[in-house]
Amino acid sequence: MTGKITLLLIFILCVCGAKAQVADTTGQQVDIYYSTPKTYELGGVKVVGGDYDGLASIAGLTDGMSIQVPGEAITKAIKRLYDQNLFSNISIAVDRIEGDKIYLIMYVQERHKLSRINYIGLKKSEENKIKEKMNLSLGSQVTDFMKSNLKIQVEKYLKEKGYYNTNIKIIERDDPKEKNYVVLDVIVEKHNKIKIDEIIINGNKQMKDGRLKAAMKKTKEKSFINFFKSAKYIEKNYDEDKYNLVDKYNEKGFRDAVIISDSVVQVSPKRVKIYIDVQEGNKYYFNNISWVGNTIYDSETLSRLLNIKKGDVYNSKYLNERISSDEDAVSNIYQNNGYLFSRLMPIETIVGEDSINLEVRVSEGSQATINKVLIRGNNRTHEHVIRRELYVYPGELFSREDIIRSARELANMGHFDPEQIKPDLLNVNQEAGTADVVFDLVEKANDKIELSGGWGAGMIIGSLGLTFTNFSIRNIFNWDTYRPLPQGDGQTFSLKAQTNGKYYTSFSLSFREPWLGGKKPNSLSVSLYFSRQTGFSSSYRNSYYAQSANASQYYDTRQLMLTYGFSVGLGRRVKWPDDWFTMYNEISFQRYQLKNWPYYLIQNGNSNNLSIATVIKRSSIDNPLFTKRGSEFTFSLTLTPPYSLFSNRHFEAEKDEVRYRWIEYHKWKFSGKIFTPLTHSEKRPLVLYASAQYGYLGYYDKNRKSPFEGFEMGGDGMSGYSLYGREYVGLRGYENGSLTNAGSSFMAPQGSDASMYSKFTLELRYPISLAQSATIYALGFMEAGNSWYELKDFEPFNLYRSAGVGLRVFLPMFGLLGIDWGYGFDDVPGRSGAGGSQFHFVLGQEF
Repeated sequence: MTGKITLLLIFILCVCGAKAQVADTTGQQVDIYYSTPKTYELGGVKVVGGDYDGLASIAGLTDGMSIQVPGEAITKAIKRLYDQNLFSNISIAVDRIEGDKIYLIMYVQERHKLSRINYIGLKKSEENKIKEKMNLSLGSQVTDFMKSNLKIQVEKYLKEKGYYNTNIKIIERDDPKEKNYVVLDVIVEKHNKIKIDEIIINGNKQMKDGRLKAAMKKTKEKSFINFFKSAKYIEKNYDEDKYNLVDKYNEKGFRDAVIISDSVVQVSPKRVKIYIDVQEGNKYYFNNISWVGNTIYDSETLSRLLNIKKGDVYNSKYLNERISSDEDAVSNIYQNNGYLFSRLMPIETIVGEDSINLEVRVSEGSQATINKVLIRGNNRTHEHVIRRELYVYPGELFSREDIIRSARELANMGHFDPEQIKPDLLNVNQEAGTADVVFDLVEKANDKIELSGGWGAGMIIGSLGLTFTNFSIRNIFNWDTYRPLPQGDGQTFSLKAQTNGKYYTSFSLSFREPWLGGKKPNSLSVSLYFSRQTGFSSSYRNSYYAQSANASQYYDTRQLMLTYGFSVGLGRRVKWPDDWFTMYNEISFQRYQLKNWPYYLIQNGNSNNLSIATVIKRSSIDNPLFTKRGSEFTFSLTLTPPYSLFSNRHFEAEKDEVRYRWIEYHKWKFSGKIFTPLTHSEKRPLVLYASAQYGYLGYYDKNRKSPFEGFEMGGDGMSGYSLYGREYVGLRGYENGSLTNAGSSFMAPQGSDASMYSKFTLELRYPISLAQSATIYALGFMEAGNSWYELKDFEPFNLYRSAGVGLRVFLPMFGLLGIDWGYGFDDVPGRSGAGGSQFHFVLGQEF
């Protein structure tokens, strides 16, 4: 021990006597003693290794300052420069000493800058995902932390994809093209994905393995049942699914269920087995349910809303949904009546071995009013256009229901991304009883352009259409508002033209003002249209001639149909039976001029169609592009004056030109659509869509049945060109028009469209993307329908059936596009090959 102390004292004496010799510019040696530092005036600092103005000042070294050498000033200067994260090596030395002045020299070595990153062993898509997460900008300083973080992010991403046995190396090398720049090579050896061979659950007596494994949404073992599901082992998903397994127990009454242990065992380089031991506990039931603190609503009303009775199996998830999260939850009765600060707290007490008493403690608080309604994010749409769609106003009682309804109405306007409409509360002041409501909006381009070519009615049709859905007619002469047309007032203006040269031409124009006068939601719609079409040459029916002849010989210009007309409609919202209803009334006129036209009952002369229509609609859908929930029911009646009832003429003896000069009919239509989410995910729910449609074209006089306004069923529901006087009803899995009872009315002289149809559809829809740039969803469908010529022929169960799959893509510029593959199961009499496998293309419409 004494020897160690002696050595320590000798070391201290040596250090205290240490000195350094520094040569100045004259070559003279200068002694610097560390034990007796000396104070100098700093004469200057010279920087070697980089061109940095003011680097000495950043280090805290300024000319003329007093500096002690050796001393803390030098140490702190070096630390300050390292904190800038610009240099990999820094040192400060004495350049020279002149009297009381000292001159320092600073040596710095710059950090290398990033030139690029090469990913070796990754796919391009994987590389892009990692770039998004890292967000590294070229030219940034390359540090050890950067390289370490890059390796961690690559490893983390690969684990999320199921790659656990990975080797990752990062090699730094100089870029030969740029000085002081380096290239990082990220070399990845992914090896094999780790998959789950088997999930083994022990301790479960009340719940079967299959039910528990099904509760694990993203952790699946490889089996025939899970053939279409991934069996990759991903640690993050597994951790989440352990909670899901316990939640499944809780839903079935096992309140105390826990996972007492679990392990993941690798049984091969590609496979793991998961072992889970559970302890189920007792199955519980709700016993007495009581309410405490409620003065505004009686306990009976609250219990009825809760919808849980004594003796029901305990379900914690359902309890929370009924108290707070469901659309008709108990808390909403308070939230919708101004009680923003109300709170409902369920207190559970175990009674005996299997019963739970539930006491819900209610803190009602005072009613709150809305202070301000703020709108943010509208760059094109005028604020008054948005505010008139809202159901919340400053000074009114707070209502959660009105806020949700306002968000739904904004989504249905079509001007904003519905997935990003998130109403929120600001400046909530419980003492004052006020809160601000803010609607953050993200505008989207929803004007549409149609530029297409297609095949319809035996001809190639070119189409050009423009639809402006946020038009502003009052700014038509205000050139500053053109982008490219005046917009912001929520009006719709459409132009469309179709042509096949001189054989077929059509034009249409429409305008809609949703708030006529700007004070009430009364809409005005106006449309004008015109079409000209020639008939087919008889030579066209000779297939050999049709294939060899000049295309211009397919048509017969002696056969001609001109159609033109207009319509004017007024719509309004009604509050009875509830405020989801709208009513629309329209008067329209069409004139058909026919010359040698063999495709309708009337071949020559003029036919006039003067009609009025009433449409009653109830719509509560939440999103017009991809509807997740809600319903839409539409009933319409279109009728003409009953000319035959006011005349004593016998029309069966009249010529067609006289009989159909003024056509008469009454047309009834009904459609119902219901959208039901089958999963709880708000981002990507699986949605069940069910619809039923009916149509009937009636007459006042059987001798004056209308040759127009009938139905043609089958196929994609599109004619490929505009032909007024016929309504196309799609039924996938069959050829276009093949299910019309009277045959092909277009090619069959004296033919007629169906006067009645029914159609039923079931679809499962799953969204692939709900982004603003594109809404994409896949679907599987089953359909059934038929059409009949006479009401007496109607057979409600004689339907043509089909099933298939499809894809829908909604692009803001082009509207709805889609493709369906359907298979028609039933043979169509006289139409060989009309059913079976069929592809259908969709443009701008839904089934």
